[in-house]
Amino acid sequence: MTSTTPLAAARFEQLAGLVQLVVGGRVLFRHAEHAPALFVGQGEADISMQRGNFTINDYVHERVALRHAWLDQTGTRLDLRAWADGPVMLSLALEVQGTVLRLVPQQVDPSINRLWLRVPALADEHVWGCGEQMSYFDLRGRHFPLWTSEPGVGRDKSTWLTLQADNEANAGGDYYHTNYPQPTYVSSQRYCLHAVTTAYADFDFRHAGFHELQFWAVPQAFEFLLAADFVDLVGQVSSHFGRQPRLPEWVMNGAILGLKNGLEHAQERLDHALAQGVQVSALWCEDWEGLRITSFGKRLFWDWQWNASRYPDHAAWVASLEAQGIRFMGYVNPYLCNDGPLFLEAQAAGYLATRVEGGTYLVDFGEFLCGVVDFTLPAAAQWFEERILRREMLDKGLSGWMADFGEYLPIDLKLAGDADPMLEHNAWPVRWAQVNARAIAAAGKTGDALFFMRAGYSGVQRHCPLLWAGDQSVDFSRHDGLQTVICGALSSGLLGNAYHHSDIGGYTSLYGNCRTAELFQRWAEMAVFTPVMRTHEGNRPDQNLQFWQDADTCAHFARMTRLYVGLRPYLHSLVTEAEATGLPLQRPLFVHYDADPHTYGIQDQYLYGRDLLVAPVHAEGQGQWSAYLPLGDTWQHLWSAERHEGGQRVSVAAPLGQPPVFIRVGSSWQGLFESLAGDMP
Repeated sequence: MTSTTPLAAARFEQLAGLVQLVVGGRVLFRHAEHAPALFVGQGEADISMQRGNFTINDYVHERVALRHAWLDQTGTRLDLRAWADGPVMLSLALEVQGTVLRLVPQQVDPSINRLWLRVPALADEHVWGCGEQMSYFDLRGRHFPLWTSEPGVGRDKSTWLTLQADNEANAGGDYYHTNYPQPTYVSSQRYCLHAVTTAYADFDFRHAGFHELQFWAVPQAFEFLLAADFVDLVGQVSSHFGRQPRLPEWVMNGAILGLKNGLEHAQERLDHALAQGVQVSALWCEDWEGLRITSFGKRLFWDWQWNASRYPDHAAWVASLEAQGIRFMGYVNPYLCNDGPLFLEAQAAGYLATRVEGGTYLVDFGEFLCGVVDFTLPAAAQWFEERILRREMLDKGLSGWMADFGEYLPIDLKLAGDADPMLEHNAWPVRWAQVNARAIAAAGKTGDALFFMRAGYSGVQRHCPLLWAGDQSVDFSRHDGLQTVICGALSSGLLGNAYHHSDIGGYTSLYGNCRTAELFQRWAEMAVFTPVMRTHEGNRPDQNLQFWQDADTCAHFARMTRLYVGLRPYLHSLVTEAEATGLPLQRPLFVHYDADPHTYGIQDQYLYGRDLLVAPVHAEGQGQWSAYLPLGDTWQHLWSAERHEGGQRVSVAAPLGQPPVFIRVGSSWQGLFESLAGDMP
């Protein structure tokens, strides 16, 4: 850390009734009797779940300000009381562990189950993070409950789509709902704060002078990372949570085609795609284990074994794909449907979570019921790794899969060893990631087999090699459409998730909302400039456009996959850079242009590495598009070669097939980028 104050010398300072912690000019903690930093209390939660959508209420019985502070002689311990002559209700110990400064709650009164921390803020401060946020990148002015859940359909209470989803299944969502929350934020003051806890939290950034962080349990610690610039800070954050496994080389050979209608359908679609010039790296067939039809659409049969009727002689077929340089991928999640044989096997072994009153706990996933494999039980986790991920999947030809869900753990079940479901709920995505990573490692395929997840929490970075943005609506909508994928990549990328991608064309089609050719093409244009290109037929494939059904869309998609493959040398260099530094491939503009204040609030464009600026078209019917070019460099439009000085917003032609992309003039990659633009008809 570069700072005017070394971490080892950091101490609380007490002056005229004010206690502060100042490091490198940043006020990280400030307490006074009239403006306390900490509040504690008692609350009673009321939480219900319907298919991954949670209704959460809290009745606060008491909230007490810890107004009275006593600092010990070393300046590293602060005792806090509600009343001057009352008992110590909580102490904060200041510790330094390497490059991390920690405030550790100690001597906590056992009656406390709610805590509020106020962190000093600047009026013009920007804040980012809190996991993967889909609606707002800069978090100032809003609060963000942090609880892994379904994001919801539409995610905008003012829209008819969200209202319909709410009325039917409480599934409309809101701006803060996310599969991947994390109690961590990055400040424009160039520090990162992380709360070590898996409890429900709410980070409130609506106040000019402080950020108020609420927790439904006292965190183990508050950790601060500090740096002189964002490149260093993001690298520290990535190291702190653990670097992601390297993205496999084979992924860079083309698009992953998402298909779910059996072997014959998959082979026909592959043959057609190759004939049209589509570059293909893998087939991703969700239905390898079978299909069931529900009112939501085509769902999968959650018993993780090859379905011989849909994929006859699968071993020979997978071998034939590999002979063409094409991998086969599947789907899995941590639940077992109760009408499949693996459920009975797990139940007999005692590997499923139970009801409090006894008997197997069943979760309603919408017209079918499932058991929860209890990953707090080591034997159950090992069984899933070996019985399913190894024997049924890796050993039988799968090179990767979507590791779905992870955010559904109910809070009214019983786990092994009486683990608290309220604290396990947010931890579950990380447990799920560990199960997948261990299975791949045991097979000796780390860095080759690829799984991707939508759910996450603190520490998932170390285990999961690739995020995907979840189940966006098949539209251009502000809170659930194409542009939310950009915001999700930027927010999660600052917290150590270098690799992010999405379903090209979106996934969720409900209430007459269907994918158009324009939407698919614009989404594919953006996907070129992400680590992975992958299509998805969606939840209702028969009602939505698929790229092979429209000649212009297919030709456009083939062209985009060729551009993606043409960028492979650059992508390879970014993966190597991510491995060494933790920098995400998709970066907020301010990471490299922090002297330009206009970059701090931009969430609908990004730097792809250091040398490309991408401003995806995320509205329909647009032939022109504007982009802000950061101050400090000259930028060359990829398609017209027209140059523009940074520090201004420019408008460029953006017909389908020419996404707004700019080259940083002087880049060592400029020749490659120019040649690709020239080669694209």
